Amino acid sequence: MPATLTENELGIVTAARVIDARGAACPGPLLEAKKGMGTVPVGSVIEVWSSDPVTKSDIGAWATKVGHEFLGHVTATGYDRVFVKRGK
Repeated sequence: MPATLTENELGIVTAARVIDARGAACPGPLLEAKKGMGTVPVGSVIEVWSSDPVTKSDIGAWATKVGHEFLGHVTATGYDRVFVKRGK
């Protein structure tokens, strides 16, 4: 698995789609990420906002399993910003 990007690198990533899943408990944010991934072209990035602390590991594991690239996450005030690049 490729190394995740640094927080500074993630700060300049432009997502093709931002999915606001704040307030949703597991598996809500992951399901929203799966739906959102299907709406962007291969090579594009989605950004998932989630207040569930498990989301970043769940989405990272899912992305690797299905052939997407987990870029990493940035902690914002009260939530995480999780970045995934569509691989197929």
